[in-house]
Amino acid sequence: MDDRAEIIHRNFTRRVTAADLPAALSGLSPAGVGMTAKDLVDLFESQMMSRLLDIAARRLRRRGLGYYTIGSSGHEGNAVFGRLFRHTDMAFLHYRSCAFLIERSRQLAGQSILYDILLSLVASSEDPVSGGRHKVLGSRSLLVPPQTSTVASHLPKAVGAAYSIDLARRISSVPAVMPADSIVFCNFGDASVNHSTALGAFNAAAWASFQGVAMPVAFVCEDNGFGISVPTPPGWVQSAFANRPGLRYFSCDGLDLLDTWRVARDVVDYTRSTRRPAFLHMRTLRLMGHAGSDMEIGYRSLERIEADEAADPLLHSARILLDNGILDAAAVCTKYAEIEAGISEIAGHAATRPKLVSAAEVMEPIVPSRRPIRAAAPVPAGDRAMLFAGQERLLTRPQPMGRMITSALMDLMHAHPELIVFGEDVGKKGGVYGITDGLQKKFGSARVMDTLLDEQSILGLAIGLAHNGFIPIPEIQFLAFVHNAEDQIRGEAATLPFFSRGQFCNPMVIRMPGLGYQKGFGGHFHNDNSIAVFRDIPGIIVACPSNGSDAVGMLRACVRLARDEGRVVVFLEPIALYGERDLHAPDDGLWTSVYAAPGAQAEPHLGETGCFGDGEDLAIVSYGNGYYLSRKAARVLEQEHAIRARVIDLRWLVPLPLEDLMRHIEGCERMLIVDECRRSGSVSEALMTLIAEKGIRAPLARVTAEDSFIPLGPAAGLLLPTVEQIAAAALRLKGASA
Repeated sequence: MDDRAEIIHRNFTRRVTAADLPAALSGLSPAGVGMTAKDLVDLFESQMMSRLLDIAARRLRRRGLGYYTIGSSGHEGNAVFGRLFRHTDMAFLHYRSCAFLIERSRQLAGQSILYDILLSLVASSEDPVSGGRHKVLGSRSLLVPPQTSTVASHLPKAVGAAYSIDLARRISSVPAVMPADSIVFCNFGDASVNHSTALGAFNAAAWASFQGVAMPVAFVCEDNGFGISVPTPPGWVQSAFANRPGLRYFSCDGLDLLDTWRVARDVVDYTRSTRRPAFLHMRTLRLMGHAGSDMEIGYRSLERIEADEAADPLLHSARILLDNGILDAAAVCTKYAEIEAGISEIAGHAATRPKLVSAAEVMEPIVPSRRPIRAAAPVPAGDRAMLFAGQERLLTRPQPMGRMITSALMDLMHAHPELIVFGEDVGKKGGVYGITDGLQKKFGSARVMDTLLDEQSILGLAIGLAHNGFIPIPEIQFLAFVHNAEDQIRGEAATLPFFSRGQFCNPMVIRMPGLGYQKGFGGHFHNDNSIAVFRDIPGIIVACPSNGSDAVGMLRACVRLARDEGRVVVFLEPIALYGERDLHAPDDGLWTSVYAAPGAQAEPHLGETGCFGDGEDLAIVSYGNGYYLSRKAARVLEQEHAIRARVIDLRWLVPLPLEDLMRHIEGCERMLIVDECRRSGSVSEALMTLIAEKGIRAPLARVTAEDSFIPLGPAAGLLLPTVEQIAAAALRLKGASA
């Protein structure tokens, strides 16, 4: 469809010169909607710049200097939003929002946004947004986090960011990014409204608003009638959204700057003044097909394509300017030609700029900058003893892991007012396993919140909160529940530093109870023993403590990693060990410990493993429940078979602590890996490979769970590693029989 792009380009000047312009869409006048001549001229220039960038992108691609891209042609009416929403109103953009970004850049003097966009189009390492990693629309100074070509995945975080604005006003000590009267802008296409992620976001916003919770977000559906090649049924969007409780519906014609301005101003006023969500349904056109490689003629008739081109929004804008005597045809055409020449010159220069040249350079922003993203805050005034009043036993008596995590959360929330705990049932109920019990009473419902039962909304809320100065600690109630929302981690939280050169990040600690060995649950949804979903996501951290003392230290380390380095951390808690007290015999209390106050003892840092024993006959490497079982097996091996082992607790599952592991296994004659996750796609697979790559020739084996879902009741034990299996595998390694 590149030929169609050139036809549209030539037709603009020809039709303006010939006064062959589409008829007025409304009887509105600039004065009647509160627009000045400058408003109209600036918006028209932004529309032309957006269009001519699309033309330039296609020409660069034909010359082998550009790449696949999705243009904004037909959607240029969103320039109005770039003018009416403040640059301090965070914006989560649809990929057809070039005119919005250009117009918003006028709000800050000195912004060279055209050159920035062209550097992105040619994947130059000098692109100030992504550094050549993707063609994205974004800007740190304009408060536009860059968004890749996702379908609706940015909507949940827009809801979270909107919620965070008024929350920051209630918790005044949080250094919020957005002013207290800000609102959030979020636009998307008509096909996206059908995606479960979008529907969850609309529902979450309306659910909150229905209960009187501030939710100042403006959803803008730019309806061009297509989802790639699939038509949107006429009337579908209006029918689906016009009467939703808690979500105010507006509509406008995006081809008409006057109508768009009139309605958009109402949306801004409504959202800013009421702190309630709005849904603006805007008619647009899609010109030049879905994307650079889309051959639209394969699924649309030429007559329909030409009819849309005849209704080009730039032609409508030119008619408004001519009808109101603001510009004449010659001035319009001159502006268009001058902008084209300027963009062509800038594009030529951008195409010569450096590209990324090494894997290290490409990967550099995966891990956010090591410099602290937040200055250390003083511990809030007040006697810490008051924090644990009535619960002194938590501080003085040995406790199992579950209670230790509760105490650590209390101390962390006391020290850092920007920490927000939320999830399903975490407030009044205190969580399914009681881990957050008492937190809401101590810190209030603003900082310990019950959410609706939607994991996409929970993680989107976390991302949005993180955008505005908070450090969220969301809870996903069970490990397997994360599959309902894994793209919020993979496609949103983890990718943002990469595609923004580290300018944006999503600091958070996701608490996730899980793993196997629960005796009361079965199935794939509660007793899940697979973490494969996390193991190949660049930049995230997965921590998995096996005991209470480690859990406390690691949770503090995880909060520090999020708070000071902007990291996304999954804190995986073995449910079966929450209440475990004994190791070898009833009432031995060996799996409990006394809670250590902050600073009272060394805390495991990222990459630091744990090690019990110094035997050289065998190194057993494990984590979570597997470490607990391996400790039992090591005693059996020593007492009954004279095999002296050391048991190594990985603690950190992503990235694997390979360097420290190698230090601990040095000198051991044999190695056994015990992995409570499935044989396929597990940590043990990676460890076997890494050990082989290190050239270690010691006999090596592994004990894993079976490649199966876990059933209910005692049958679960048929699939998971046991003490007996571990001991038998160790004996086989030694060459002896069990």
